[in-house]
Amino acid sequence: MKNLLTILLLFFTFSVSAQISFNTGSAQLDSDLNIINADANLNFGAFKTNLSISNNVSERKIEYMKGSIGMKAGEIYLTLQIVRLSRRSIDDVIIIYKKHKNKGWGYIAKQAGIKPGSAEFHQLKNNASSKKNKSRGQGNGRGKGKKK
Repeated sequence: MKNLLTILLLFFTFSVSAQISFNTGSAQLDSDLNIINADANLNFGAFKTNLSISNNVSERKIEYMKGSIGMKAGEIYLTLQIVRLSRRSIDDVIIIYKKHKNKGWGYIAKQAGIKPGSAEFHQLKNNASSKKNKSRGQGNGRGKGKKK
């Protein structure tokens, strides 16, 4: 019984530590970003290539964000979404991130011009939900239904 409790405690500790507090102001967006982050960590190379192509940013820049700045995969994804929706440069958003990262991503997005509740914020949430579903093998139109 004592061993079971120890195992459960270790599992709980690991699962809690694996979660990142993105602090976006939306529990659903934070959850979606944690799924994106976890899936990206399984194959960061493929994640990096996909982000590079879909966001027209060099893989080198993504490596810089991960290695030199210390961003997690979900944060890199979120940065590129903020760049796209705010029409700010990637370097502008990185500067905002460096200056305000302890205030959370909701604050960072707001500083980049994406207000809570705005159409851009809703698009940010929808994009993360879609990305999460794609990375989990959902939403691709290929369910487990009968073949025709």
